[in-house]
Amino acid sequence: MTPRWTTAVLDTELLGGWAVARGPDGFLIDGNGPLFPREWLKRQELPVLAEHGIGHLDGEPVYLLELECPAQVEGCHWQGLRAFMLEGDHTLYRVLAYAAQIGTWAREHRYCGSCARLMVQVPRERAMHCVVCEMRSYPRISPSMIVLITRGDEVLLARSPRFVAGVYSTLAGFAEPGESAEECLVREVREEVQLEVRNIQYMGSQCWPFPHSMMLGFHAEYAGGDIVPQADEIEDAQWFNVHRLPPLPASRSIARYLIDLYVARRLGLAEPVLPG
Repeated sequence: MTPRWTTAVLDTELLGGWAVARGPDGFLIDGNGPLFPREWLKRQELPVLAEHGIGHLDGEPVYLLELECPAQVEGCHWQGLRAFMLEGDHTLYRVLAYAAQIGTWAREHRYCGSCARLMVQVPRERAMHCVVCEMRSYPRISPSMIVLITRGDEVLLARSPRFVAGVYSTLAGFAEPGESAEECLVREVREEVQLEVRNIQYMGSQCWPFPHSMMLGFHAEYAGGDIVPQADEIEDAQWFNVHRLPPLPASRSIARYLIDLYVARRLGLAEPVLPG
């Protein structure tokens, strides 16, 4: 059986297929969603910065049109990626999440980071190439850790000023150069809440397209210290009983998976599946 969505580098010289248009305001959408016949979309005189073939959906090729600036198309409007994440079609979200990462990379690598000359797309490869100094740039993935800290029937949850009002989540942070995921975890926990942890266990990973994170999920046990939230980073952090949890992140996020998995194991419930 053919997988519904597979990523691939497609030749933009070929005709046909579907396309999505992404701009500063998100993805173009009409009453049928964000997927448009590619040739129709390319006739709309959009300010296209770059075009990339990104994969196959149900066997059909899908392309991304990354726009240089906002544009208006009759009968259409724009919708941000986070809104698609909260909707029911997980496969469509995966398509758009990948498109968003490729679009961000294409936008940020128009010029060589070494000699500042214009970069060109490499045929049949996900790379940008500088013909002057031979530098090649590939899509960037930034590793980060995300951890649920527990203490018996309690879980440590915190909220950032950037979160939706009332929502609490797990701690997370990007790895520094030369740092292992476990070292990053210990450092971030100390920085954000000044706690010590032990028995660190890897639980799974999730690609997080805001804009290019690879989230490495962990569980850790509380080892000591009192909660002291990091100024300007953590608005509040508390221990919550598994029977009385606050509003939590979206169900498709790895943060929610880590929480739901611990609660399920603590209460003897069916374990959730990590979203792909």
